[in-house]
Amino acid sequence: MTKNKPEILAPAGSRAALEAAVRSGADAVYLGATEFNARRGAENFNEEQLQSAVGYCHIRGVKVYLTLNVLLKQNELRIGVEIAKAAQRAGVDGIIVQDLGLSRLIHTALPQLPLHASTQMSVTSAGALPLLKQLGFCRVVAAREMNARELSELCVEAQRLGMTVEVFVHGALCMSVSGQCLLSAMIG
Repeated sequence: MTKNKPEILAPAGSRAALEAAVRSGADAVYLGATEFNARRGAENFNEEQLQSAVGYCHIRGVKVYLTLNVLLKQNELRIGVEIAKAAQRAGVDGIIVQDLGLSRLIHTALPQLPLHASTQMSVTSAGALPLLKQLGFCRVVAAREMNARELSELCVEAQRLGMTVEVFVHGALCMSVSGQCLLSAMIG
């Protein structure tokens, strides 16, 4: 992604959705593994399918980001790290994470794997960015309820820290706080 060209990122909940996003001009896709992502209703990707998806995308110049964007219990953290390791072996371009404990473990085990702070992290302030940078994050997905002034401040601080900002411009909006909507969880 160049400084002046935004990256068009599309969801890919199945192989068919992935191929449609790539054919429609997406610069990148995000998808989930079989566990620990907020898109439980999607088909998602096992390790073999993930490798195939990354190969399909990379040969076409499209990046792939894996979502591990839910909170994990203590006894699930090891599995979360194993999923991240499998994703790195598959060649993903980054991991979108909500759980700070998991992100720290991933960053320790896989320091070269780019971490993106998920919208489920509810980052609504530029003040959060120095801590996220220290924890190994290179991108933050801004909370959708931010106004233009807050988003501008976030972008300025991110640029100062050498981080990028991702912003939702289309899709479902939560009735409550970005990524924390209980209604969505109940329906899903």
